[in-house]
Amino acid sequence: MSSHSYVAAAGRLLDDESAAALAETFKVLGDATRVRILDALARAEVAVCDLANAIGLTQSAVSHQLRLLRSMRLVRSRRDGRHIYYTVDDDHIAKLFKQGLEHVQERAARPLVGRRGAPDRPPAQRRHGARQGAGDAARARRE
Repeated sequence: MSSHSYVAAAGRLLDDESAAALAETFKVLGDATRVRILDALARAEVAVCDLANAIGLTQSAVSHQLRLLRSMRLVRSRRDGRHIYYTVDDDHIAKLFKQGLEHVQERAARPLVGRRGAPDRPPAQRRHGARQGAGDAARARRE
């Protein structure tokens, strides 16, 4: 390891508090239900009842997830009579969501490439690929 590159990087590293806060934000975003909620809220302000209907969950389940998202300052709410409306807290959250989605869509569009430039197998096939291939060959010989 080059000591020069370590020294240059060390001055730019996140402090512990910022790293922990960012990790907690990504942890909250690591749930598919919350991602679906944020997707809807990034598009428009939505009442809890309408959000529950749109994503196919109970209002109670949606409210529970929204409380967590609100405690992390990812969404904000406003009351209008008996209804509570939610939206993403600010433009940073919408941009973070949009960039994450673009990353996922770009990765899905391009094939995995192995070390030698050939398309790679998906991770599930990589782990047991050799054994599965040998088993398939043995089965073929028996038939």
